[in-house]
Amino acid sequence: MPVLVMKFGGTSVANLDRIRRAAKRVGVEVAKGYDVIVIVSAMSGKTNELVGWVEETSPLFDAREYDAVVSSGENVTAGLMALTLQEMDVPARSWQGWQVPLKTTSAHSAARIVEIPTENLTQKFGEGMRVAVVAGFQGISPEGRITTLGRGGSDTTAVAFAAAFGAERCDIYTDVDGVYTTDPRICEKARKLDRIAFEEMLELASLGAKVLQTRSVELAMRYGVKLRVLSSFEEQSDQAGTLVCAEEDIMESNVVNGVAYSRDEAKMTLLSVADRPGIAATIFSALSEAGVNVDMIVQNISEEGRTDMTFSCPTNEVPRADAALDKIRQDGQLNYAQLVADTDVAKVSVVGIGMRSQSGVAAKMFKVLSDEGINIRVITTSEIKISVLIDRKYMELAVQALHDAFGLDKAA
Repeated sequence: MPVLVMKFGGTSVANLDRIRRAAKRVGVEVAKGYDVIVIVSAMSGKTNELVGWVEETSPLFDAREYDAVVSSGENVTAGLMALTLQEMDVPARSWQGWQVPLKTTSAHSAARIVEIPTENLTQKFGEGMRVAVVAGFQGISPEGRITTLGRGGSDTTAVAFAAAFGAERCDIYTDVDGVYTTDPRICEKARKLDRIAFEEMLELASLGAKVLQTRSVELAMRYGVKLRVLSSFEEQSDQAGTLVCAEEDIMESNVVNGVAYSRDEAKMTLLSVADRPGIAATIFSALSEAGVNVDMIVQNISEEGRTDMTFSCPTNEVPRADAALDKIRQDGQLNYAQLVADTDVAKVSVVGIGMRSQSGVAAKMFKVLSDEGINIRVITTSEIKISVLIDRKYMELAVQALHDAFGLDKAA
């Protein structure tokens, strides 16, 4: 039988009533003739509670035990979902990551998927099981220890299973009814997209949109897995939600298809750094080893052999970046006059595959911000994206103005 993957996020399985609602959706797909792999998250708030217990018990915790504790939330949901389906006379069985087995690297709390052998689940489907309820977010290391894939990892689990089993589609059920042109909480004119290209979704996810985990979109794009994002709280049809698919599956698209933002950004500037080969490698190698997620990078024009280097990173990683750079300064690997951190900025981006073939998007974006009196601190671009750092107090104004200027409330 054809395989369908259905993933339910924490809010969709927050209590027994919601688990029953989700189970009914699974039952509908089984009745259509699918064998279904259901990926579940922990009940809403449970992972945060488990993380809090770990941190309270051991501030400098062992990552292996952290994974053992925080992965338990998904086990509870998987068992309850399987029991609910059995009560509906749907043959179902729960599976933990090690039972599949979902094989990962040994990077505890941030493991990456290596392989998902299909034999165990395929055998059980052949014996009459119709639904495999798999605990998301977790796997097993080469050493035989439980691992987790990082926050939001259940999305990645779902896409990986869809790729491994050649699923017809991967449905991601969440608390929103699809992917919007921007955050509806900030812009009331935001419009739900019927379809969006993998590359656009990847940019939006990496730039702050919280609908899908970035790694899950990367995986879907690599293996051509069709993703559908839809709400578990609304009546569904075959056309519900937003389909994330290949660019060639989209007939027409706006030049700009979305406006993303990230509120918690910091701009960090190293003043008077030696301008010589290898200095950038020294700086960003140290930041990488410290786990600092660097985004925008700008180097000023050199004067008398010295230059300024600016980069952005999440606000909560500023202390880590400061410590990493100070360490290589103390070690004599880097010499700079001062490190200046501005934690009162936000990143706003416009994204669209149409930007590849149409000029003038940057000019229009900068003119809109100028007309609103918004000063741009840093600019970076890619083939389908333009991002700027601005003062955080202007973030919502910038998002609304750009959404209006590019006509995102109207379909292409």
